[in-house]
Amino acid sequence: MYAGLEETGLDDTDFRILEALLNKGPLPVNTIGPKVNLTPGSISVAVDRLLDRGLVSRVESHEDRRVRVVSLTPKGKELIAPVFRKHAVEIRKMFADASPKEVRSLETILKKIGKRAERLETREKT
Repeated sequence: MYAGLEETGLDDTDFRILEALLNKGPLPVNTIGPKVNLTPGSISVAVDRLLDRGLVSRVESHEDRRVRVVSLTPKGKELIAPVFRKHAVEIRKMFADASPKEVRSLETILKKIGKRAERLETREKT
């Protein structure tokens, strides 16, 4: 469980979605799912739950009306920002024994793995 999450009424899934929106900005629903490791059905249910709480908004894309774009509302940002800050502090504590160079190396490796996973996922869909 993430630090500070229990007081918010958010579960792990909600946190991951809100965190993605906080850091990436508005995203199409079908883009959020893979970023937070949720199936299309699960992401729809989760977004509906966050909509009901007034934490996100969902609108049609101007370019493609079939696409729904999800954004944080001011209420959602007010809720997730302090929780994410606490989470980031906890993550920094976990890496306290690593040198800055080691942390940068790990970031580079994880980014490579993430990009490779995205390419593999795209290939599997075609």
